[in-house]
Amino acid sequence: MKKVAVILSGCGVYDGAEIHEAVLCLLHLARQGASYQCFAPDKPQHHVVNHLSGEEEPGSRNVLEEAARIARGDIKPLTELKVDDFDALLLPGGFGAAKNLCDFAAHGADAQVDPQVLSVCKDFAAARKPAGYCCISPILMPRVYPAGVKGTIGTEAAVAEAFTAMGGEHIGCAVTDVVEDSHYQVISTPAYMLAKNITEADTGIGKLVKRLLEM
Repeated sequence: MKKVAVILSGCGVYDGAEIHEAVLCLLHLARQGASYQCFAPDKPQHHVVNHLSGEEEPGSRNVLEEAARIARGDIKPLTELKVDDFDALLLPGGFGAAKNLCDFAAHGADAQVDPQVLSVCKDFAAARKPAGYCCISPILMPRVYPAGVKGTIGTEAAVAEAFTAMGGEHIGCAVTDVVEDSHYQVISTPAYMLAKNITEADTGIGKLVKRLLEM
């Protein structure tokens, strides 16, 4: 049975992990006969957004504690993720990927990745173990892999330009498809960067998970 490490970035599209994407990733892994373990950084999230109003609100929340809501409590701090224990890595999207896993939301192409996150992702890359990135999370890829790594965030021009400016090779992609860089064993799909509904997100994520496990 293939074992996959899943990194979550909180809970909720505007300040954490995109819940539909995270659940679809876990569902497709289970359906394909893989086992998974969720992880998240144990740190305060960038900020808190009221998902009803879309407004930022006072207070702070912990990325690991929030992500535990999606994982039904079965989650570990990212410091416990060891590459040797897993066959592949998977990162759902949501703005938490651009706010809590890195600071792309604030700094664009000058973004830096959280040191723990960067270390783990680089470990999988160095071990030549496949990794899948969904939605906005592929913006991490140019910091993880050497220059020229191929990836997609769909067709959003500004983010695509940033991906290229950071050293990646951005490839436009339909929501129902994936972009694979076979040299670096990494695959990406636009998900809710383009998806108009959950079924569109499902199609691309399903393809990504299937291919990830084949790789």
